[in-house]
Amino acid sequence: MRKFLLILALMALVGPVFAKPTQDTAAPLLKATTAEGEAGIWATRFLTRFHYKPTLLDDAMSEQIFKRYLDALDGDRLFFTQADVDHFAGYKDSLDDAIYDQNLVAPFAIFNLYEQRVGERVGYARSLLAKGFDFSVNETYQYDREKTPWAKDTAEVNDVWRKRIKNDWLRLKLANKPDKEIRETLDKRYANYLDRVHQLNSEDVFQTFMNAYASSIEPHTNYLGPRASENFDIAMKLSLEGIGAVLQRDDDYTAIREIVPGGPAALSTKIKVGDRIVGVGQGENGTIVDVVGWRLDDVVEKIRGAKDTVVRLEVLPADAGPDGKHVMLALVRKKVSIEEQAAKKSIIEVKEDKRTRRIGVISLPTFYQDFDARRRGDKNYKSATRDAEKLLGELKQDKVDGVIVDLRNNGGGSLAEATDLTGLFIDKGPVVQVRNAGGQVEQEEDTKAGMAWDGPLAVVVNRGSASASEIFAAAIQDYGRGVIIGEPTFGKGTVQNLVDLDDVAHNEKPTFGEVKMTIAQFFRINGGSTQLRGVTPDISFPLTVDAKDFGESSYDNALPWTSIAPAKYQPVADLKPITPMLLERHQARTAKNVEWQNFEADLADMRTLRAEKTVSLDEQVRRRQRDEQEVKRKAREVASGHATPDLDPAAKTVQKIGDDAKDRAGAKTGSANAIKPIAATDAQKKPAGAAEAAADKEAPVQDDGLQPDERSVRSDLKREQEEKARRDVILEEAAHILADEIDLIRTDTKLAAQTLPRGVVAPTDVD
Repeated sequence: MRKFLLILALMALVGPVFAKPTQDTAAPLLKATTAEGEAGIWATRFLTRFHYKPTLLDDAMSEQIFKRYLDALDGDRLFFTQADVDHFAGYKDSLDDAIYDQNLVAPFAIFNLYEQRVGERVGYARSLLAKGFDFSVNETYQYDREKTPWAKDTAEVNDVWRKRIKNDWLRLKLANKPDKEIRETLDKRYANYLDRVHQLNSEDVFQTFMNAYASSIEPHTNYLGPRASENFDIAMKLSLEGIGAVLQRDDDYTAIREIVPGGPAALSTKIKVGDRIVGVGQGENGTIVDVVGWRLDDVVEKIRGAKDTVVRLEVLPADAGPDGKHVMLALVRKKVSIEEQAAKKSIIEVKEDKRTRRIGVISLPTFYQDFDARRRGDKNYKSATRDAEKLLGELKQDKVDGVIVDLRNNGGGSLAEATDLTGLFIDKGPVVQVRNAGGQVEQEEDTKAGMAWDGPLAVVVNRGSASASEIFAAAIQDYGRGVIIGEPTFGKGTVQNLVDLDDVAHNEKPTFGEVKMTIAQFFRINGGSTQLRGVTPDISFPLTVDAKDFGESSYDNALPWTSIAPAKYQPVADLKPITPMLLERHQARTAKNVEWQNFEADLADMRTLRAEKTVSLDEQVRRRQRDEQEVKRKAREVASGHATPDLDPAAKTVQKIGDDAKDRAGAKTGSANAIKPIAATDAQKKPAGAAEAAADKEAPVQDDGLQPDERSVRSDLKREQEEKARRDVILEEAAHILADEIDLIRTDTKLAAQTLPRGVVAPTDVD
């Protein structure tokens, strides 16, 4: 899973800013603004009156807020001690009053102590680096600390940090880094972390506190500050006005990670991947402002701007040293589409028994829609359904035999898009039922006659498929329209609406932000709910993550499962007769497929390793564990025909994601639970340690002991490209399953009549 923070000159989240390892100075104490106090009141009015689960903001809620706020600041129990928590115990039942009275001294006091403790812990960590460590001692580090009690005192929390730093050092040592380089890398890492925390501002703190309140009601309710609100809108409409570049932190600089084709940066031909932006000026004559060391989102804000306006950049070329010659260039901002998240097509050819089946694939990362453009009557507004319909037309021209809709890790988006997309595969009818807080049930229907694709269909899902993805998959399943393949889905059966607090308060400028609030629950047309239970596939693949670790059931305050009366609908086909045949063929094929067997073995290893909560700090033990995993990996590579036997596989340092898991601890080291203002869709909001489980395909990568932001942009991109180039055994097997269905219905007219939509005649093979 990509852990770096990247931004499309455009999507600004709080990003790492890399400080030079200098002596720490105390950060100024933060306090709430008057506007933030007012925003809290506005948000509370909606959350207590119009939420699907209206909940009083009282002393009981205050206790929940207190707990979630501490978890947001220090979920891994690395900074506060029990004495600190006890010190603030008086706030447990008064945070409700703090919001009502617009007196946010309490949450800001908690944050300011948190920031002080970060400085102390980081200072202690850096002091250990000069001494080094003894890696022959038999001790372990507990890296999964979310459920551990608070350290009782400073001595205990310092010992946690000693082991944490020792683990960081050992990872680099196992990657054959010399001690001097290890010491410099880690010293800079901890200094950078402290600098990131110091650069948090009152908006970050307020958003985190208000999110602690909102998420205490139920998991999918959030508060978005003004900047986060803007980014959420960009994510939904997949476009912005800027230069068309993906930006990333690179040491003290903001570097170009990717260039969006067709955008101003690409058309200029003067910007290259790895170039570093050191200054930004507005207009043709505006003063160039030095942005070295700035927060990533602050740099993005300066680069982003209104269409057809000029932004001037001072750039240090990628191949130039720190004292290299700077280049000045001016770019005219334009509307840029974020195509990375748009629907895409591909074709998989399945060859069996001298026949080739062409399977079209539509990959949909999110259910996006440019709401504003649609309201304005823009005929070319961005829409997941419109894009998918266009791609289906192209796949028809490509003469595909069947279509797969790939919704893996699609965390949802627009409810209307889920309805409209379903309409591409059915004639007309209800798609989903929606019940509001008053118990009234309405139906979202496809009213457009006809189908964009009436042939064999499959939908691939996994645990990361949520919300709108579940609406679509459930409707396809209930209509008997296509076979659902993969893992049980996330289990999010709730509907959210965005409330623009600035709009209701009649503010001229973005000041109060937005509330993303649960207003309804959706139900399948068969009357059941996807809440908690998700969508169960017709043909199940191995689980990549346990339900207790990731999904709706992992939340302690998720809404319960329930059901309502079914809608009036008529299934268009019946897949029950053919599903057992498909399952039998799938099992027979995968039993002989080495790639699939390796995939299952990798998952089994991963689950074993994830069950562990500690990692050894004994170098010999870690080397042995690493070598054992490498032997397994190499043997699987050889068995699948992708490598030749290696006489000394133990000498390699190639690792599998999660296999040195043990260096899973390394995944947490990079964040240490700094404040994370939440501007995420439900797809992005994943419990710690679970996001990787849902998205990674568990392929070999080199563990160099570094955090992503510690590598060069080019080397990080290379790793990402290698990951993308791996074979997708899940999608390939799904294509085989759909090809099996095509084979069966083309040789059995009765089966075809049951399986395909009524009135659709399956073509027959001509030999």
